[in-house]
Amino acid sequence: MAAIVRTEHLTKDFPAGFWRSRPHRALDDVAIEVPAGGVFGLLGPNGAGKTTTLKLLVGLLRPTAGRAEVFGRPPRDVESRRRLGFLPENPAFYEELTGEELLIYFGGLCGYNSTDRRERARRALDLVGLTDDGRRRVRHYSKGMVQRVGIAQALINDPELVILDEPMSGLDPGGRHDVRELILRLRDEGRTVIFSSHILSDAELLCTRVGILSRGRVVALGALSELIAGAARGWEIVVDALPDQTAAELSGRVRRITRIADSRYSLELSADSRPEPLLGDLAASGARLVSVTPLRATLEEFFLQVSQ
Repeated sequence: MAAIVRTEHLTKDFPAGFWRSRPHRALDDVAIEVPAGGVFGLLGPNGAGKTTTLKLLVGLLRPTAGRAEVFGRPPRDVESRRRLGFLPENPAFYEELTGEELLIYFGGLCGYNSTDRRERARRALDLVGLTDDGRRRVRHYSKGMVQRVGIAQALINDPELVILDEPMSGLDPGGRHDVRELILRLRDEGRTVIFSSHILSDAELLCTRVGILSRGRVVALGALSELIAGAARGWEIVVDALPDQTAAELSGRVRRITRIADSRYSLELSADSRPEPLLGDLAASGARLVSVTPLRATLEEFFLQVSQ
């Protein structure tokens, strides 16, 4: 599948220091590809370079070295910009405008005529669940509503690519749920969504692919399921009718043994142990096998492993 976003050797330095300015490298030789469709998560701790990467993709910053392409064009190309929508982190809007007036204004910036931009504003408000609040002033909006109207402005031009910078930041559980549902809806409509986050539970629920940044460098990139699948941390074997004496003898061969019921046990093996020899001994003892399950690392565990 062709990449909708591609970066090669993308590097960005910022001046640091007051009297003797010296470069601070915020991004270092970043190479990522994002295929069309699905949700791509750009993950990393605060200061990892996520916002810098997204600003380079939408043309708000120029790279020190390397290059980025969006739809096969430079980020500042007008044609590529027409096909994307962007929500910055902590957006600030004209608070005296209503939500509908704000979106009509952004529709005008996109070049739509009066009738078209009003229709697009109503459609965007409906998409983000603000139909009944469109005539309220933005200064009366909650944090979650501001995030939703921010996503609405990113959708005013019906983009193929939607880029969201920390869309869950500062939201309560209800607001995060609303934004997650909206991202999934955009995915189901066939759009490509790129969002940055340091909230790994949200990324694990939403993403098909992820890129993990640490200190300005990419430390992991790929399909989320494949990255986590490669980080097995052992096996869980559940058996029934296991004799107590056999259970006692297994304590030195397994990492953990847990009694579930009278004669049912959960046995945990480390990742470097194969379950087959133990399964043979369990069968010889008269135990009945219930299940064998590989234990996979969570995204959080994988993230901590590659970010160290």
